[in-house]
Amino acid sequence: MWRWLAGGGAGVAAIGAGALFLTGREAPSVAALPAPPAAQEGAGDDELPAIVPEATPKTREEKRCGRYDKDRDGRITRDEYLAQRRKAYAKLDANGDGQLSFDEWAVKATTKFAGADRDRSGSMTAAEFATTAVKRKPRAPAKCPPTAPAEEG
Repeated sequence: MWRWLAGGGAGVAAIGAGALFLTGREAPSVAALPAPPAAQEGAGDDELPAIVPEATPKTREEKRCGRYDKDRDGRITRDEYLAQRRKAYAKLDANGDGQLSFDEWAVKATTKFAGADRDRSGSMTAAEFATTAVKRKPRAPAKCPPTAPAEEG
């Protein structure tokens, strides 16, 4: 909880510092900005458009909708909506009987336990249990400039 409080305090301090920094200063007017460089002759079609298209939140939702709408009729039927769940269920239903047993549902955990129980005793020692920890990717070392050696006086 203290992390949330520290983060909130840092955010408030940053906003306050920004307000103090901008107090008394006027925003530069458009007239004060430098003019864009003149177009070079012969540039032709190599110029970039003046307006850059931006993705909207609706675009992401339209893509998601398109993945579900298999017949592309602009509507998602119940069968289309549940198709993703059926695929996931079919992967778990190992024997294909249409019923998901606990062992089929917990296959990942069961496999992990079996791999960790090296002596096949049906229980894990502390050392065996330690092998089930999630493997985290190592963080890249910080790229800090070398420090100058201290001068002796």
